[in-house]
Amino acid sequence: MQCKRLVFFLLLMLSPILGWSSAAVSSYQDAQHILLQKNHNDKLAAMEWIAQQPDTDFSKTLLSAWLEGALYYQKSDQRLFVIDQLKVGSMAVSLAEKQSVVIDNKRAFKKVRINNKLRSELRSQLAKMDLRSNEVAIRDQAVKNLIGNTDPALITLMKQLVASEPDPAIQKNLALAIAVFDALGDDPDLKLIAIQQLSDSKHPVVFKTLTKLKQQSNDPDIQKAAEKGLLKYEQSQKVYSGIKTAFFGLSLGSVLVVAGIGLAITFGVMGVINMAHGELIMIGAYTTYVIQQLMPNYIGASLIVAIPAAFIISGLVGILIERTVIRHLYGRPLETLLATFGLSLILQQAVRSIFSPLNRSVSTPEWMSGSLEINPMLSLTYSRLYIILFCIMVFISLVMILKKTSLGLQVRAVSQNREMARAMGIRSQRVDALTFGLGSGVAGVAGVALSQLTNVGPNMGQSYIIDSFMVVVFGGVGNLWGTLVAGLSLGIFNKVLEPWAGAVLAKILVLVFIILFIQKRPRGLFPQRGRAAEG
Repeated sequence: MQCKRLVFFLLLMLSPILGWSSAAVSSYQDAQHILLQKNHNDKLAAMEWIAQQPDTDFSKTLLSAWLEGALYYQKSDQRLFVIDQLKVGSMAVSLAEKQSVVIDNKRAFKKVRINNKLRSELRSQLAKMDLRSNEVAIRDQAVKNLIGNTDPALITLMKQLVASEPDPAIQKNLALAIAVFDALGDDPDLKLIAIQQLSDSKHPVVFKTLTKLKQQSNDPDIQKAAEKGLLKYEQSQKVYSGIKTAFFGLSLGSVLVVAGIGLAITFGVMGVINMAHGELIMIGAYTTYVIQQLMPNYIGASLIVAIPAAFIISGLVGILIERTVIRHLYGRPLETLLATFGLSLILQQAVRSIFSPLNRSVSTPEWMSGSLEINPMLSLTYSRLYIILFCIMVFISLVMILKKTSLGLQVRAVSQNREMARAMGIRSQRVDALTFGLGSGVAGVAGVALSQLTNVGPNMGQSYIIDSFMVVVFGGVGNLWGTLVAGLSLGIFNKVLEPWAGAVLAKILVLVFIILFIQKRPRGLFPQRGRAAEG
């Protein structure tokens, strides 16, 4: 093929001598010679011939460059080049040899002429080439781009391809594009059939098409059918809008659960009001940032490595806090609150000194980017899906630790009756340290998740400390299932209120609701059981 192109360009140089007819198109040589002429009708014929050739890569490169105004020819030998910017020092790529040359004289090149009619036909020919492509992704994107197109030639081609299309999703979109064309056509019978087909689709073009028919059609049957189709479309829209709101609520609730579940352990077992919990979340987030800096070429792997690393680092910091400060303040909740608040300020300043006060951005792995499209009305972002799955994994892991390990048995014994647990030989001080370390480690893991949703900064923990306490108190102090139900419920409640109350007022209403609820049920949704709880 490359040899043929080289021969073509040699023949093209001799074309004035050979006296070719500008209207004859039987080879690449003829077609590309015509592109350099002034007759636009002949150019249309040449364009169509090029688009139908088996060497689709070469044809598509040529036509795309022409459409974008990047197709030039060299005046000396009339060779075709693709040039993004015609200026001295820029690169010109030869279409035949695929070789790049540096432009040292921009007057040596001239742009292949084009007008609006040619541009329209070029788009049509490129679309036809994409529709015939062997690659599913190219065909799929081409059909999506053509939904709503009213070019009869393209619709005719789509009608020919719809029966032979092997991919069901592409076949469905082809049928949708044809139905839109028929709905806007002149045949009343086809209009009614097309409106019925459109009523079953969730694509945005359906609303636009049916609204246009309802407003502009003089036929009462068509108006009635369009109105019925619009009603069905709007009902589907409401359903999927509700599903999306619930999904956003679950994702927000998952964030609240992940942020608060570590606090539920320390607050429930030890009765410690840990105001430094947000800073432990921050430490986990900064751990993610540091590991990503150490593994810049492995973003996805660095995120996986950050999970155990954040758990260990935040857990060790938590044990250090418990051993040095909190162990001396048991039974004095107000002093504990003040001490941990002071620790939170110290940790924030330490981070400012090490990393600076500026926020740090943590990159999101490719597999967490984008969204899962269920249908044109509903798409679920992967980042929110992963945070929900992550919440479930953290919750299950904690439940297994507390239910299936000796540490879990001792934690439950101490949380239900500390004095009796001591009498049975359980070292409550050791359990306190490990419990505080476990809760702090989970807070660090929460920081890993939150680093994918927001910037990492010294103050990021303060944004979640109040929400964490609300979740723990609402669910029932020390109850993991209560924390899960409370977090997810508050997340959904917040997202339901936001559309009509606004983000700030929605949070205020949630807080008022929790205050009123606690007045009726001081121990939360799932109160802790045991003599200590009763006391």
